[in-house]
Amino acid sequence: MTADLCYQRIVLKLSGEFLLSLSQNISGVKIAELAKEIQDLTTLGVAVVIVIGAGNLLRGASCAAQDLERSTADQMGMLATIINGLALRDGLLHHGVAVELLSAIAVAGIVDVYSILHAKRLLQAGKVVIVAGGTGNPLVTTDSAAALRGVELAANIVIKATKVDAVYTNDPLKFPEAQQYRQLSFAEVLQQGLQIIDLNAILLCRDYGLVIRVCNMDEPGNLRRIVLGEQVGTLIAN
Repeated sequence: MTADLCYQRIVLKLSGEFLLSLSQNISGVKIAELAKEIQDLTTLGVAVVIVIGAGNLLRGASCAAQDLERSTADQMGMLATIINGLALRDGLLHHGVAVELLSAIAVAGIVDVYSILHAKRLLQAGKVVIVAGGTGNPLVTTDSAAALRGVELAANIVIKATKVDAVYTNDPLKFPEAQQYRQLSFAEVLQQGLQIIDLNAILLCRDYGLVIRVCNMDEPGNLRRIVLGEQVGTLIAN
């Protein structure tokens, strides 16, 4: 460890859209950028869990709107997160990051099944842990999966990487006049109906005192700044 850490174990909620480029659903360039950021964190001594989404490939809600059963659509989404997880794992390995991929749903011969004990042992061994498959249940978002894994694995923070740099009063991509929040309580998020994070994830983090920070993943060095205690994006806490 080379610096005083504010957060020693983090859950990074990474949206599938992060892996998108103009020409690819899964961009090797994006994965290389992420590998550099993650490698920097491990050098500092930070234990890293990554929960990956699948918005670059498909969304359960969108599929459900096309006359599929919602549970089936969500299962398709969970499988898509495993595809992203495999790409992310191999990309991180290629760039020298010690990493293991676990899945909440069994896919024999392709990925090991997630368990709390196994994930903790991997983290203690200094490996980054990617968790795919959501929670293994339909009707539950990957935001909620990130909150759940954060509680289970005794993380200090959930970092939600988004396309914007913070939480705003409205969508800043559509409403340029929207105001940025630097800090919010869980109660304020609920009262104002802010939809930056799934409601179930907010409730779980509130109940277990797990803080959330929302930031822009495309800004190099943001993860390092967060674990060192700098004010990046929006902090949501009790």
